[in-house]
Amino acid sequence: MMINKGDKIPEVNLVKATESGPEKVSSSEYFAGKKVALFSVPGAYTPTCSAKHLPGFVEKASELKAKGVDEIACTAVNDAFVLGAWNKDAGSEDITMLADGNGEFAKACGLEMDGSGFGLGTRGQRFSMIVNDGVVEELNVEAPGDFKVSTADYMLEQL
Repeated sequence: MMINKGDKIPEVNLVKATESGPEKVSSSEYFAGKKVALFSVPGAYTPTCSAKHLPGFVEKASELKAKGVDEIACTAVNDAFVLGAWNKDAGSEDITMLADGNGEFAKACGLEMDGSGFGLGTRGQRFSMIVNDGVVEELNVEAPGDFKVSTADYMLEQL
């Protein structure tokens, strides 16, 4: 079942990409006590993710923070090393990369997708959400192939 507005973020372990290497973090600890703009991409270095999704959040980071967002995070079914390199190449210090290497977060949220037709296996759908103290305030899930409601601009309209 898909997570909804008003639901608590499911308890799973994620891996935060840091300068000193991967750092395990529980979702309940990470999202506690702050407002997080979270976006999910099907994969680091993939076309729409690299050309539009991540750059949009990098570009709008200060505007999101000015509207009360404490932290901006990206999750993907990739390992922390790949997400860390992607953030170094195309992201910024304003974006926290949360690796969902085994897809447990995507599955627990009911937001997994089958990318096996493209050689990607099971991945997370493209979505964004505003999470306030561990509770989903806004949820924006893209239709397959779309890039409209998970953007930083769309999220800014919701804040």
